[in-house]
Amino acid sequence: MSNNHRPHFSHPAEETFAQILDFYAIEWQYEPRTFPLEWDEKGNVTMAFTPDFYLPQQDLFIELTTLRPSLATIKNRKLRLMSELYPDIHIKLLKRRELRDLMIKFGLTTQAETIRGTHAQPAVPVSQPQNYE
Repeated sequence: MSNNHRPHFSHPAEETFAQILDFYAIEWQYEPRTFPLEWDEKGNVTMAFTPDFYLPQQDLFIELTTLRPSLATIKNRKLRLMSELYPDIHIKLLKRRELRDLMIKFGLTTQAETIRGTHAQPAVPVSQPQNYE
């Protein structure tokens, strides 16, 4: 996705993840599909799930979570329902620690602090590759 058509991300971690995908030229879509998970007796959707990213070349949805484990119960329930109702849909959950580690690996320590909850500074663009050996 080009920078000219950047979506409005609901969390700085999503924007940083998109920057990493862009840096590695990985095609992505932001919240492209919503999956109904529960319906009422009239057939109206009462619960749905919209994963954060879709990577078309990998046929993979990515859901990011910065919630503390004790607050992630609803998201975990939605992911369980997803796997039951849509077994052919591939989805990967990146948890708070995994996101933080990924951002530290890419030299994005300011964003890692945001994931940790300190909200030190806003996200900044990935500018150049780092040596990770």
